[in-house]
Amino acid sequence: MKKLLLLLLLPSIISSAKNGEPVADSAILKTHVYQITGSKGYRNFYDTNALNITASYIFNELERATGQTIARQSYTVKGKTYSNIIASFGPADAPRIIIGAHYDVCDNQKGADDNASGIAALLELARLLSLEPTTNWKYRIDLVAYTLEEPPSFRTQNMGSAVHAKALSDNNVNVAGMISIEMIGFYKDARHTQHYPVGFLKWFYGSRGNFITVARKLKGGKFTRRFTHRFKHGGNIVTKVFKAPKWLPGIDFSDHLNYWAYGWDALMIIDTAFYRNANYHEATDTPDTLDYARMSYIVTNLYNAISSMVF
Repeated sequence: MKKLLLLLLLPSIISSAKNGEPVADSAILKTHVYQITGSKGYRNFYDTNALNITASYIFNELERATGQTIARQSYTVKGKTYSNIIASFGPADAPRIIIGAHYDVCDNQKGADDNASGIAALLELARLLSLEPTTNWKYRIDLVAYTLEEPPSFRTQNMGSAVHAKALSDNNVNVAGMISIEMIGFYKDARHTQHYPVGFLKWFYGSRGNFITVARKLKGGKFTRRFTHRFKHGGNIVTKVFKAPKWLPGIDFSDHLNYWAYGWDALMIIDTAFYRNANYHEATDTPDTLDYARMSYIVTNLYNAISSMVF
């Protein structure tokens, strides 16, 4: 096991040494996606056994990557227990940045892009953050793996992110901002592979599905403006910023909507989901369809953007 772990980490160690700073490893991201999608059952609302297996995997990987105590935020829905998994970095009393991704799926499918890709990014981000001393950080960072983002829980108080956001509000936590990592693995370089909720948008954003998107409200706050500026200049992958009113279809289709509900600044990082990926909520959403190199660029850019803000 130790030899296998060393082999997985070696590309990251070499790349970090070359550039003088940590970078995300595509091999590690791929391993996480295959592990999450390869477990028995389907990690949906009805299959709590599959959800618990995935939650335990996330818990153990966060614990191994960070070497610190990992928290479970458990709650009950219709007599069944569901859990968010949380890893924290930085001073306990500092303003908080929440970075989250959901690990459940819709119906009976593997959910590689939606949203094993987001969870893999969260786990790799934890590894990168654990390389930094946290004593003098300006913010505390909470990495949260959410349960129950998908139907039938979507837009209800049973969403893991709704439970988490409410707990923060109830405890008067100072939340600086929130980032939802929602589907970051699917890309197409050919023309006419990208679609939009409003047709004319292709004249501004192009017809190739080869970019990652920062989706945020039309009038974002200080946190989203600062993060977006740093993230979009990260390099290696085309990054486009999509600012729109809340009523536009798709702009609030993930966990960040529950932080908007409390007036907190929040955004979503996404490959545009069903506007590009025909595998969305289908059995064909499998690990072999993802682009792990581009995923690694996104995680590296995410890490660099956050690190420039917190230390």
